[in-house]
Amino acid sequence: MNIGQASEQSGISPKMIRYYEQIGLLDAAKRSNSGYRIYSKQDIKDLCFLRQARDLGFSSKQMKELLDLRKNTDRQGADVKQLTLQHIATLNQKIAQLQDMVSLLQVSADHCSGDANADCAILKDLEQNK
Repeated sequence: MNIGQASEQSGISPKMIRYYEQIGLLDAAKRSNSGYRIYSKQDIKDLCFLRQARDLGFSSKQMKELLDLRKNTDRQGADVKQLTLQHIATLNQKIAQLQDMVSLLQVSADHCSGDANADCAILKDLEQNK
């Protein structure tokens, strides 16, 4: 199947598929005699796997590690779990940072009168170097 069909089946844009090949996340696709990329059923499975990993917030490096672990029949589940637990810890840190941002913005919004007055607590808070 061609890159458009691979894109449609995997949910990954052709541009992103080419990028994944360029950075070595995916093996270079086989080519037809006329130079068009040709994708196998296994390539589509890999693309779907990568889309799911990306949707879960894994980095390109982590996606490569996961894909390599998936292809390695001698892998240990502990390796996959360790990578996943590290990712969970990173996500929890990001969640905490986002919650802190929401709290700070909520305080500013609560102090803003939101009327026609030019004086704005939100802008004043943003001007402060904390």
